[in-house]
Amino acid sequence: MHTVDPGTGTDADPDFDESAAEPSPPPPSRRLLVLCAVAGFVLGGSVLGLLWGLSGVHAGALDDAVAACQALDRVGELPDTSQDRQPALTPGLTSERLHRMMAARELSAAAAQVNANYQPLADHIDGVSRMVLSLHFNDISGQRHLAQAQEICARI
Repeated sequence: MHTVDPGTGTDADPDFDESAAEPSPPPPSRRLLVLCAVAGFVLGGSVLGLLWGLSGVHAGALDDAVAACQALDRVGELPDTSQDRQPALTPGLTSERLHRMMAARELSAAAAQVNANYQPLADHIDGVSRMVLSLHFNDISGQRHLAQAQEICARI
């Protein structure tokens, strides 16, 4: 009796033995393909990291330091009450002057974080900002920080 396999439409021989057919070759190994993909990923990531590292991340530090000095300059003249026996409590500090002082502090800290050469500027501007926020303008160390910060800004 002759039968047709309904799935393939070919003759199906009931006496057909699949084990008698030639064994198929093993599938090709994917190890080489996976190894090449991993190597490409590592190489590409290394190149991108190198390019990002050399892309001028440190160039922004100078811009931040200059902007910090400009913000400090725009705060205006702070009173030197170190010689007064009874200094005024709030000598004309407006909220915009306080915001500029905080901007100078944050910009100098950002510059110092990227480039350690700007750490002295950040330290001195931080000292000035602490003096301004506490409204103790007769603080001798705060006045010294202000003079040092202005000196550093003149050199930038």
